[in-house]
Amino acid sequence: GLQFVIELPKVNNIKTEDLTPEQLETLLRVLDEEKDIDAATMVKLALYTGMRRRELFRLRWQDLDFQREFINLVDPKGGTDAQIPMNDIARKLFKQHPRTESDYVFPGRKGGPRTDIKRALTRIKKATGLPDDFRILHGLRHVFASVLASSGQVDMYHLQKLLNHKSPSMTQRYAHLRDEALRSASNVLVNQMKGISKSDTSQMNLSDVRN
Repeated sequence: GLQFVIELPKVNNIKTEDLTPEQLETLLRVLDEEKDIDAATMVKLALYTGMRRRELFRLRWQDLDFQREFINLVDPKGGTDAQIPMNDIARKLFKQHPRTESDYVFPGRKGGPRTDIKRALTRIKKATGLPDDFRILHGLRHVFASVLASSGQVDMYHLQKLLNHKSPSMTQRYAHLRDEALRSASNVLVNQMKGISKSDTSQMNLSDVRN
């Protein structure tokens, strides 16, 4: 009989876009000179809060709680709303950002939600010298997560909350960075102990110990 060979598509949702410190520095310089302030602020927020492109597009002024310092993420897919902390940099960016008649922080046509940012991002990428297929907003969200995981000060549970990941498995890709940080921290102790060499301890006078 006939044989059908079905090739399953390779799922590669784990394409992570990394930036070198030099690229990041250049990007931040480019953003300070970018004439589209909406685009520049969105890119900075992706880096400093880890917010998704969709979340940025749909962000309204009423979602910003300056009092309690939270950003409400309203999930357009009918999921549950989430809150992420409004850190000092994000707060400053929002405070400086021009308000229009629109409810949206980064309004699109006729004051409705934004649907596109391609032109500005292409310009920013070119000026920074990043490849065309680099997804800036996605990439900077990844940088945000990597920096936090590498600090060794943020556990996977809190990182999941900050990234608004629905399941812990999404956050697991950053676990190796946290493990690395914890290993380094643990080695600090080992190196300290090596400093206390055998000769130091052997010269302790027994009479000292008795006293």
